[in-house]
Amino acid sequence: MKVTAVDTAVVEANYDWTYIRVRTDEGHTGLGESFLAPGLTGIIHELGRLLVGEDPRDLDRLWNKMRWGSSGAGSMGGIVYNAISGIEAALLDVVGQHYRMPIYQLLGGRFRERVRVYADCHAGEALESLDPLMIPRHPAWLPADQQETQALSGEINRPVHGRAYGEPDAAEIFTPQMYADRAKQVVDDLGFTAIKFDLDVPNPHQLDTHSGTLTHAEIRFMEGLVAAVREAVGDTIDIAFDCHWRYNVTDAKRLASAVEPYGLMWLEDPVPPENTEAMRRVTASTSTPIASGENYYLRYGFRDVVEREGLDIVAPDLQKVGGLMEGRRIADLADTHYIPVAPHCIASPIGTMAAAHLAAAIPNFLALEWHGMSVPFWEDIAAGHGGPVIDQGFIRVPDRPGLGITLNEEVARRYAKPGEPFFGETP
Repeated sequence: MKVTAVDTAVVEANYDWTYIRVRTDEGHTGLGESFLAPGLTGIIHELGRLLVGEDPRDLDRLWNKMRWGSSGAGSMGGIVYNAISGIEAALLDVVGQHYRMPIYQLLGGRFRERVRVYADCHAGEALESLDPLMIPRHPAWLPADQQETQALSGEINRPVHGRAYGEPDAAEIFTPQMYADRAKQVVDDLGFTAIKFDLDVPNPHQLDTHSGTLTHAEIRFMEGLVAAVREAVGDTIDIAFDCHWRYNVTDAKRLASAVEPYGLMWLEDPVPPENTEAMRRVTASTSTPIASGENYYLRYGFRDVVEREGLDIVAPDLQKVGGLMEGRRIADLADTHYIPVAPHCIASPIGTMAAAHLAAAIPNFLALEWHGMSVPFWEDIAAGHGGPVIDQGFIRVPDRPGLGITLNEEVARRYAKPGEPFFGETP
């Protein structure tokens, strides 16, 4: 069996859903998904040149061939692994189809038939679509009134995550009641047993977005959001909150301490992830579990922070960390320190199902992220699953060969990103 072609398609959803299709001379077609990045499809097409004529069953060797083939561009991390991760998932899909076994069996077998999913919630009508630089854009599926709201709020050309993105903006305040109402809706109507909200949202006490500091009033405001969610859903629902790498160590410690009474599943990325000692100091200071990992690459990126007890929960993104097999290695590393794994995931059903295969195959799995609530066609873009991908807060991992689901190309074409080829077709 030999690879004959590697091509891509991009759907303009809440993010760019970048799909990779691998074809073989035996008629198998594998499908994978990569985390968004500027210039990503160009990287995928270049790496695809290394695979044509190769046996896709040589997974580890081909992974290393791509890794070292891109060594001049920086093989130890960065967006080249967004590309490699999606390609590897497509290769696993091919191999699973060839041997008539699901991907989770290629990863060591199944611990669980259903994978618990946590919903990344929006408070209010927070529909959005972000380009590869995290700048809001206005695809055709976004309602016209939402496009107008974004334009009037000055969000154009200003990224929405991380530090130092403009002056404090209190045009839209997320209130405790909004958080409580959204939490109850997701739990009562959709059946989720775990939910997550952003905690680094605009607030009326915000003074400076550049310094990573928090005032006492800001911390009390954020504590109020947490308290409202806990009161709304009770103690039987797990709740988590994300800080998007914004704060300094001192104020992150103060914030983590303030939310201790509410029994969080975790507080995510309270400080930038690149400084292991800073993360360790926050983690050691509080009983609130601290999670991070979406911006680490490969097992090597996790080794220091895990061995130095810098995290309570590791959260690799399997569409960028290096792939599903690398995710398995990271889970094994975490398991030697009795640390659970909660994969970060902003993917379509294709990448989400790939992540679910790994979640089924590791013992120390906690919950898998779902970030597609704002996309009206999230479920529709998947085919062959025989029902909803997510049902009452769980994914039932399919026993069919390979990934177990396929792409609904009719829906994908409808929302294809302008200017990008669609599986080899010239735009």
